[in-house]
Amino acid sequence: MASEIPIDFTELAQLTSLGIQSQSLDFKSTTLESDKYVCVRESTANGNSVSIIDLQDGNKVIKKNMSADNAIMHPRQLVISLRANGTTLQIFNLESKQRLKAFTMSEPVIFWKWLDDEVLGLVTQSAIFTWSVFDGTNGGPIKLTDRHISLGSCQIINFVANEARDWFAVTGIAQENGRIAGHIQLYSKQRNISQAIEGHVSKFSKIRLDGASVDTQVFACGNRTVNGGQLHIIEIDHQEGAPVFTKKTVDIFFPPDATNDFPVSLQISSKYGIIYLLTKYGFIHIYDLESGANIFVNRISAESVFAASSYNNGTGIIAVNRSGQVLSVEISKDKIIPYILTKLSNVPLAIALSARGGLPGAENLFIQQFNQSLMSGDYSSAAKIAASSEQLRTSDTINKLKNIQPTPGQISPVLQYFSILLDKGNLNKFESIELAKPVLQQDRKPLFEKWLKEDKLTTSEELGDIVKPYDTQLALAVYLRAQVPVKVVGALAELNQFDKILPYCEKVGYHPDYTILIQNILRINPDSAAEFATQLLQTKPDLDVAKIADVFLSQNYIQQGTAFLLDALKEDKPAEGHLQTRLLEVNLLHAPQVADAILGNQMFSHYDRPTIAALCEKAGLYQRALEHYEDIKDIKRVIIHTNVLPTDWLVSYFGKLNVEQSVSCLREMLSKNMAQNLQVVIQVATRYSDLIGPLTLIKIFEDYKCVEGEYYYLASIVNVTQDSEVVFKYIQAASKLGQIKEIERVVRENNVYNGEKVKNFLKEAKLDDQLPLIIVCDRFNFIHDLVLYLYKNELFKFIEVYVQQVNPARTPQVVAGLLDVDCDESIIKALLQSVLGLVPIQDLVDEVEKRNRLKILLSFLEATLAGGSTDKAVYDALAKIYIDSNNNPEKFLKENDMYDTKVVGKYCEKRDPYLAYIAYSKGQNDDELIKITNENAMYKYQARYLLSRSDLTLWSKVLNDENIHRRQLIDQVVGNAIPELEDPEPISIAVKAFMEANLLSELIELLEKIILEPSPFNDNPSLQGLMILTAIKAEKSRVMSYIEKLDAFDPDEIAPLAEEAGLYEEAFEIYDKFKLHSKALKVLVEDVMSLDRGEQYAEKLDQPELWSQLGTAQINGLRIPEAIDSYIKANDPSNFEQVIDIAEHAGKEEELIPYLKMARQTLREPKVDGAIINAYASTDKLSEIENFLQLTNVADLESIGDKLYENQNYKAAKLIYSNISNYSKLASTLVYLNDYQAAVDCARKASNISVWKQVNDACIDNKEFRLAQICGLNLIVHADELQELVSKYEYHGYFNELISLFESGLGLERAHMGMFTELAILYTKYAPEKTMEHLKLFWSRINIPKVLRACEDAHLWPELVFLYCHYDEWDNAALTMMERSESAFEHNSFKEIIVKVSNLEIYYKAINFYMNENPQLIVDLLSSLTPRIDLPRVVRIFQKSDNLPMIKPFLISVLDKNNSVVNQAYHDLLIEEEDDKTLRSVIESNDKFDALGLAERLEKHEIIFFRQIAAVLYRKNKKWSKALSILKIDKLWKDVIETAEISGKSDIAEDLLTYFVETGNTECFIAMLYKCYNLIRYDVVLELSWLHKLDDYIKPYQISITRENQEKLTKVYSDLIEREEAKKKSEQEQEQPILGQRLMITNGTGIPMQQPAIGFQQTGIGFGNGF
Repeated sequence: MASEIPIDFTELAQLTSLGIQSQSLDFKSTTLESDKYVCVRESTANGNSVSIIDLQDGNKVIKKNMSADNAIMHPRQLVISLRANGTTLQIFNLESKQRLKAFTMSEPVIFWKWLDDEVLGLVTQSAIFTWSVFDGTNGGPIKLTDRHISLGSCQIINFVANEARDWFAVTGIAQENGRIAGHIQLYSKQRNISQAIEGHVSKFSKIRLDGASVDTQVFACGNRTVNGGQLHIIEIDHQEGAPVFTKKTVDIFFPPDATNDFPVSLQISSKYGIIYLLTKYGFIHIYDLESGANIFVNRISAESVFAASSYNNGTGIIAVNRSGQVLSVEISKDKIIPYILTKLSNVPLAIALSARGGLPGAENLFIQQFNQSLMSGDYSSAAKIAASSEQLRTSDTINKLKNIQPTPGQISPVLQYFSILLDKGNLNKFESIELAKPVLQQDRKPLFEKWLKEDKLTTSEELGDIVKPYDTQLALAVYLRAQVPVKVVGALAELNQFDKILPYCEKVGYHPDYTILIQNILRINPDSAAEFATQLLQTKPDLDVAKIADVFLSQNYIQQGTAFLLDALKEDKPAEGHLQTRLLEVNLLHAPQVADAILGNQMFSHYDRPTIAALCEKAGLYQRALEHYEDIKDIKRVIIHTNVLPTDWLVSYFGKLNVEQSVSCLREMLSKNMAQNLQVVIQVATRYSDLIGPLTLIKIFEDYKCVEGEYYYLASIVNVTQDSEVVFKYIQAASKLGQIKEIERVVRENNVYNGEKVKNFLKEAKLDDQLPLIIVCDRFNFIHDLVLYLYKNELFKFIEVYVQQVNPARTPQVVAGLLDVDCDESIIKALLQSVLGLVPIQDLVDEVEKRNRLKILLSFLEATLAGGSTDKAVYDALAKIYIDSNNNPEKFLKENDMYDTKVVGKYCEKRDPYLAYIAYSKGQNDDELIKITNENAMYKYQARYLLSRSDLTLWSKVLNDENIHRRQLIDQVVGNAIPELEDPEPISIAVKAFMEANLLSELIELLEKIILEPSPFNDNPSLQGLMILTAIKAEKSRVMSYIEKLDAFDPDEIAPLAEEAGLYEEAFEIYDKFKLHSKALKVLVEDVMSLDRGEQYAEKLDQPELWSQLGTAQINGLRIPEAIDSYIKANDPSNFEQVIDIAEHAGKEEELIPYLKMARQTLREPKVDGAIINAYASTDKLSEIENFLQLTNVADLESIGDKLYENQNYKAAKLIYSNISNYSKLASTLVYLNDYQAAVDCARKASNISVWKQVNDACIDNKEFRLAQICGLNLIVHADELQELVSKYEYHGYFNELISLFESGLGLERAHMGMFTELAILYTKYAPEKTMEHLKLFWSRINIPKVLRACEDAHLWPELVFLYCHYDEWDNAALTMMERSESAFEHNSFKEIIVKVSNLEIYYKAINFYMNENPQLIVDLLSSLTPRIDLPRVVRIFQKSDNLPMIKPFLISVLDKNNSVVNQAYHDLLIEEEDDKTLRSVIESNDKFDALGLAERLEKHEIIFFRQIAAVLYRKNKKWSKALSILKIDKLWKDVIETAEISGKSDIAEDLLTYFVETGNTECFIAMLYKCYNLIRYDVVLELSWLHKLDDYIKPYQISITRENQEKLTKVYSDLIEREEAKKKSEQEQEQPILGQRLMITNGTGIPMQQPAIGFQQTGIGFGNGF
């Protein structure tokens, strides 16, 4: 039946198998614009993505993360259009990763679709737009028209346009009257008119009607109405002169059960004139476009279809259904016409369809009509019929029509034939050739060219050959269309279009002989030839560069050849060295400047460098010659031409030479022409000084007596060198050239030279200017030598120059030197006066003081001082001079503040200690002053200094225990220094110092002298307090007397210190003396700890604050009644919290009540009110509590109730909880009062878990199970309470009551998984018979892991297996079945479980289990596990246990897997059973086993058939000798001969032939000759027959050999004759030129050419053969 269907139906892809989510397969998410791509937008937890399935590239899936809400693909290109938020549109090229267009619409786009490859159609809620995507602009969509009102409530499902894009149709569907209605807005752009029509699908197309010269545009639409469906085909834009197309309306069949089905897609094949109409339910309808006839109807999809498009260039239809199938349908070219003829019996339709689309199947009809027309003379009809049938369009038909003589005045039939074909379409190859001949002969090339451009002709090489004599350009067009590369290239060359040859060859993949082609182009246009050759290099890497270079260079096209070779050799490959050499040679001989440029660009590195170097030198390119020479002789010969070599390059060139070569070249340059080369030599020496070495270079200059060169060289490096010898040489050279200033600069700035050596040289040189020597001596501190040298040589002027101009700071050393040479003092004083203000005074004083000549400086120092100097050294020196001269030094020391007191003091110590004291005191040089006063017993001065300094650090130093002078110093301080003072600050610091030194006795002595004796400090509060404090620390017995005598001290400061020292009575006296009663009372009650004295003190003063303070002390001392009484006297409730807490803790509630009543008079505190309630409760005054609760109070009743509850005062707590309606705690209280029913009622009101638990526990403890169950039902709905509740019941052994509780709870609305789980666990423990039933009913509502453990603990194995299965624990289920097989095993269930396990090892445990316990079922198990088990391992298990026969059926069932271990095991069974036939068949069908091992086992088998199998195995493995030996022993001669033949080896065949002869087996000998005919050598056969007289036996064989040899000789001779004839013919053709003349484009000029020698240029042939 399928073979009769006239369509080709294919499933192109299954989207779900490609990873597409099934929920994304709908109209909104999946789009199909063509048969190229399916585009699916998917939404996942990770975001939105787009999947693109390329149907024409193996269903390749491309995934992109995109946030768009819709995506469609271009029909042909990898271009995606995205829509986001309804309004934002973007189009991307995914290959080039480029955004093509982007636009934001003013209103959301609700539908869009590609109208063709260039334009997108868009539909919004109010308008219709088109958007040209590839126009190269940034323009947005252009409004086409407004959306028709009929589409207002419709879902838009399609948008189509005709080819000219002047007709458009938008389709929408809507729910109307219980069905899906379709509406179409048909719009004409030219008329700007819209028309609303009913329809679900629509499409524009065109058709060429019979006899028409133009196509007719048609519009087709399909509609499903209430009464059925209709297809309408109408003409649009009728053209003048074209036949009128009659509107067609045909019914669309819908099955009765498809009431909601409607058309979803309509596609038209313009090639075949076929309409494909596809419905939502997957029905495909095929119609003829011209007649509207229905051809075929069938269902192609069981799932609903939601997207469709055209398929295979518009010849079919492609669709996607809900299950993800991508389906295609097109007419079957071979079956459609026979189907119409046989099934539909519609001959006109078959003929029309065959003629329109060239479909086979109606050939006989066309031939019959054609012949009838010819016989009847209706040649016009015959031509039309022939033009309508592809089968009749042959050369025979054309010849028949050509041979018909037309009636005068009528058109020739063959021209009518061609005319019809041209109007209808295009001509085939034969028709094109036949039509071209007369057209070109009549010189109607424009007409031919017009047909060619319109693709009316089928081009071919023959057609191009016909056109070429008339027009080469036109012939080129034909060759191009016909894809004849060899002719295209020839035509391009003839037309001088050389630049097009290479692109064309690359495009079509043609590879001509480029050498010959370039040679031909060279004769026509040398530059074009070079350009073409260069282009070849880019695309033809295997091009023979050498041959092409020879083509250019052999004809002296140097410039073109150079250009070509430069491109060819630009990669600088080693293998191209000879070509590089040749290129450079040619240019060095003919165009040196070109060679120079090539070498300068360093393009090549593999040429012959010595040869090129020599040529460069000859050409005067000395730079290039040096670059290539390596021999030092050659380099020295060339390098002296510095006048023509670039200096910079030459200097850089030396960097390529080694040191020895560089030195040699420098010497050569100096020896040949020093004046010319000196500048370069100096630059080289400067550049490579570090490399060659400065000393080497100096020696070179000195050897050639080139002082100037040496000087300029050293001048360039002297500032950077670190070599002292270099600097010295530079100074020498400078001195020779009289460069004194340069010497001065170097010795001043350079830090490298040897000062001693330079000094000595300069002294010997006796320069006119001694300034360089002065600088050297100054820098290296050779001052003494300098002074001696200058003084000795009477160069006094330079001494003045030195100290005045060079370095005045060195004046002290100069003066010292002059003093050492006993210079006159007047000279020294004059010298000093000349540098007044510039000399470092300290250094000068030190130097002069060393020589005991300080007085010489007096006038200089006084002048310096008069000049305003503030230098301490000046004052120090003057002080020393005044002291030594006793010129009123004391006045100077006291009045002058500028000298250094330490220096002067030190100077005075041995001369006058008092002057030293003055200096040290002035400078506050503490250590020095202490030392000098101690050493000279000047304690009084020291004491005065200490008090004046008032420095604690200094005091601590002198009051140190280790100071042996401390006592004398203290005596002076107390006896003399202190009475002299009137400022209290020094005294205070002194006192503090005494305290820190812990000299308390001395301190008291000091303070008593200050305070108790008449002095300005008698009433000083600080000193009084300090004295009392000191007494507290040192003399406690004096404290009370001091308190009585003194009254100016601060009691708040002293009293606390007395308390800290334990002097409580003294502290009390201080507080009482100064009327600080509260603090005095505090001392009594806290320090003295006498509450009784405190009470007496309070009664004495009778102040409320004291009573309150006393009450606090009493409460802290736990004198609770007395404290309460004190608080009442003070009328102070402020400390109510402490009073309440302590009283309640001590059980003094009765005494507390009066205090609380007093407190309530002024306070409204929750704690006070709560304490009253607690006190009443504690004294069992429940009625007072009830009365108090009725009054207004602020007590925290809940906390009070809790407190009473904790104290087990349940009656009072009940009153409190009842008052505040706290049912939770009231229920608990009632439990303790044994009122369980009331407790349950309260718990119900409280609805609190903890309350329910407490009440439940009480009911259980008292066996109130009814009430306990009420509580339990409210607890078990809370999963967290289950375990505790269960434990409670189980602890008391109330198992049935517990199970009853859970069974009652299963019906609760709030029943949860934990309840079902706990009940299951309880069943396993206490009612195992109910467990399975419970599990089967509620397995989905239990916590399986917990119940698993319970079942395992209870040994309920069937239940355990059941749970494992429902928990997908297949591994454990299988293991449990095997381990507990006595109660849990069931074969069918086990088979279902075992195939689902994840641990493969369980398979093999199961196999062992079955083998031991259920061997009769083992094969059934293995059959179930076959796809999952490791067959070799299974076989080894049974082999090890010697149970292999048990699984023989299984082994047979898996033989098709061709497993080596299985095969081997089965072989063992068959050998054991001696079943040779089966073994042989198995070996032939399955090849994976150890063939040689099996053969070794079988070759010694007692049964011959098994030995024969062994031979076969050896033969298969090419063990020919083993196979033959077995077969020979068993005399299986047929097998022996076959083995020899199969071996294909002559030696085996000949050995076997010899064996047969020697054994006398002539029959086998003869059989061997024919069976192994090609293996046995003829001479071997002759030898054996001669030796054993078998000539008669081999006669037929000899005859066959002789005949074969004769045939071969005949064939060879015939071939020889043919080759000789072909050779002669070829020679004759070469002697005679084609068409009587030689073609220059292929054979050259005809002038013989010779390979020119280097430097020789031919003339008269070619152009541009030289530069």
